[in-house]
Amino acid sequence: MDVLAGVGGFGESLWSYLIPFLFVLTVVVFFHELGHFSVARWFGVKVDTFSIGFGREIFGWNDKHGTRWKLSWVPLGGYVKFAGDENAASVPDRERLENLPEDQKAGLFHFKPLPQRAAVVAAGPVANFILAIVIFAGVFTFVGRTVGAPLVEAVVEGSPAAAAGFVPGDRIVAIDGERVESFEEIRRYVTTSAGSAMTFLVERGAREVSLTAAPEIQEITDRFGNVHRIPQLGIQQGGGSEIIRSDPVSAVWLGIKETAFIVERTFDYLGGIITGRESADQLRGVIGIAQTSGQVATFGFVALLTMTALLSVSIGLLNLFPVPLLDGGHLLYYAVEAVRGRPLGEQAQEFGFRIGLALVMTLMIFATWNDLARLEVFSFLGGLFS
Repeated sequence: MDVLAGVGGFGESLWSYLIPFLFVLTVVVFFHELGHFSVARWFGVKVDTFSIGFGREIFGWNDKHGTRWKLSWVPLGGYVKFAGDENAASVPDRERLENLPEDQKAGLFHFKPLPQRAAVVAAGPVANFILAIVIFAGVFTFVGRTVGAPLVEAVVEGSPAAAAGFVPGDRIVAIDGERVESFEEIRRYVTTSAGSAMTFLVERGAREVSLTAAPEIQEITDRFGNVHRIPQLGIQQGGGSEIIRSDPVSAVWLGIKETAFIVERTFDYLGGIITGRESADQLRGVIGIAQTSGQVATFGFVALLTMTALLSVSIGLLNLFPVPLLDGGHLLYYAVEAVRGRPLGEQAQEFGFRIGLALVMTLMIFATWNDLARLEVFSFLGGLFS
């Protein structure tokens, strides 16, 4: 009975992660591929397939233009396949294309002018950024955001803030030259600082004081038992907070700023990994995203929507990296074509795609390893077979 109860509990836990994960990933992938599809159609490109997921088709239908819209069994992405493509990665079927008569080339992606091909490829990541901006704007308009005064009520003894000279009553007005208007902005800057020294401009009475502090990275366990390494400054908020709803125009601008902030901090984090300031163990793969989706869903649908926006920015940014196989890799090839006046040779492109596949697979394996280590799967297996 206990074993059966355990199996039942595992099944419930699996579904509690799986359903939010599929929602988040499907929305992000759909809009990414819709970006490619919409601009391709705009330029008169014939699209054979619009697929959410990979592998065998679960169900689908053909639209009046002959495009097969389908949902497939492996829900870990999606693709738009243009007429003349050899596979879902938009690798051209060169043998078939070379033998086509001229009158059949008009609607094929690979014979479109270079600016049009580049626009089609870039449209996927751009759609991801637009989706994030729309979600953030919607949340800021209909739900609002928490805004607290950037006042220091208390300073933790022995903390970096105490060492830097913060005192209760200080009002923080800028961090590293960037103006801040709420305590939430301070918290966000500090938690993404990787423990680097930061310069704070503080109003203290009638004068302004400049203080320098390096947040201390501490291990913090959240309500789900996940351990996070988060920089802490050692100040507590004062002045209370309130929920503020923005008008649609202001909300869109805030959505753009939020999206830009995520992009900026992502590059900061990657730079921190390269310089050794950040640990790569924070990179997450499919398992980690699924786990986080389930946990975030317990806070409600708005929280899950916000995570969808965050993931959309990440997917859009990742796809712009100049790695063959990703959208950024195609754009890199087009940039070379623009400079040379002709495309790279078939062998050079094929070699690039192989390198790109190796890099993507290595990243996926590394991220999955992080996910399993975070879940302590290796410790569990060691105990099981010891």
